[in-house]
Amino acid sequence: MSTPAPAAIQQPRPASARDTEKTSNGSNSNNNNNNNNNNNDNSPDLLPMHQPDVERASMAAGVKAAIRYQVHPKGETGRRGIHPSHFLKIIFRSSSWASRIVNVLWPVVPAAIAVRYAMPDNHLPIFILSYLAMVPCANLIGFAGQELSRKVPHVFGVLVETTLGSLVEIIMFMVLISRPETPGIDYTQVIRAAILGSVLATMLLCLGLCFVVGGFKRDEQTFSEAVSEAGSGLLLVAGFGLAIPTVYVHSLSGSGRLEEAELLARTMDISRSTSILLIVSYLVYVYFQAHTHHGIYTDIFEEEEIRDEDGHVDNKRAHLTFTECVVALTISIALVSIIAIALVDQIVFLVEERHVSDAFVGLILLPLVEKAAEHLTAVDEAYDNQMNFALSHVLGATLQTALFNGPLVVIVGWGLGKPMGLNFEVFDLAMLLLAILTVGNFLRDQKSNYLEGVLCVIVYVAIAVAALYYPNPEHHGSTASAGAGAESGGH
Repeated sequence: MSTPAPAAIQQPRPASARDTEKTSNGSNSNNNNNNNNNNNDNSPDLLPMHQPDVERASMAAGVKAAIRYQVHPKGETGRRGIHPSHFLKIIFRSSSWASRIVNVLWPVVPAAIAVRYAMPDNHLPIFILSYLAMVPCANLIGFAGQELSRKVPHVFGVLVETTLGSLVEIIMFMVLISRPETPGIDYTQVIRAAILGSVLATMLLCLGLCFVVGGFKRDEQTFSEAVSEAGSGLLLVAGFGLAIPTVYVHSLSGSGRLEEAELLARTMDISRSTSILLIVSYLVYVYFQAHTHHGIYTDIFEEEEIRDEDGHVDNKRAHLTFTECVVALTISIALVSIIAIALVDQIVFLVEERHVSDAFVGLILLPLVEKAAEHLTAVDEAYDNQMNFALSHVLGATLQTALFNGPLVVIVGWGLGKPMGLNFEVFDLAMLLLAILTVGNFLRDQKSNYLEGVLCVIVYVAIAVAALYYPNPEHHGSTASAGAGAESGGH
């Protein structure tokens, strides 16, 4: 007689803040885990896979099983696919009060597109409408990225959210570098100013606002040393790398040791080599954060979710499905691309007719609209006492601009035969290095308060005033900047 086989022992499923899906009635994660273990046939809160699949995923060592286990195509309410009414309602309600205010600007989007094609000679209305229309589109990219990040592990989610938030900036840079040479405007000069302006806007204005709104409800906020030290160190490396071509060209300019054309050619080679090295350093940073040392950041971010003061409200809020996230990203990226072209085409009008300096357009105007989504997300997180999340978004966006987006446009310009280098104006570079030192000093003690935030904002406003009065380079639009290539060498 054969002995009956023993009953299979149920293996508990490892739970985390992102693994456990929340029901619409707000039941907690412990109840969900108990339901999954004891009542697999009746529980509505299972992950979007059958229980045998979960057991195989927990036992298999392959990467496929891990990915299948981590990515959740369903929304937290158990929906799949796309439901137009729910989709529009969730997008309009967004994730914070600031995002809901921004969504009021959606009627400006079709107005901006219509005015651009119906009245192409009305440059100022086109610029104003396009500038305003960019904000809700960027906000939708940020919101869809935030929803998508909920369906993957913590560290990877932060990287995805930061990368998607920088899409507006990348699109803007690509549109600028692809513009043909135009008398009266040097687009490479605008891009160089926009690179540093984006870093300054995120590092001073956004971080300052995070400190201010977080300080409204509490005396001070704390954040992890692992987040602040890694970010501060990389900011110094980024500032050092961006400074090399500028220091080189200004050290040798007028010395007589090199012909002007030779100096410019060597500066361009240094810029391109430095850009490759900066991109490599960014990829190493991503690998460090997402692979080899992800456990440190995962623990920090999981603890941060516990500190979320309105987490119970967020748990009850409806969320997008994976399909709806993809649709939202597709629509918003298409709109951003259309509006970015209209916006860039009006820069010539601003510079020539309205006498706005390249420095102000690049340092102030463009970065504010490029980083709108990331700024709103970070400020909302700081308000909810999630300073590690906020700081990760601020430093992540800053590092991506300095180490990846800026060098990327140099490489693209190289491929297009454009004289795009990292030889910045001395004023722009000096402001960047001073800002890095200032922010690094504020982050040193892993504490923040509203006073430090106000000081950061004041520094940014002072830079904006100086940029407004900063004159355009001599021979503006063709031969001024050191990056203007061979034409400059003939003067």
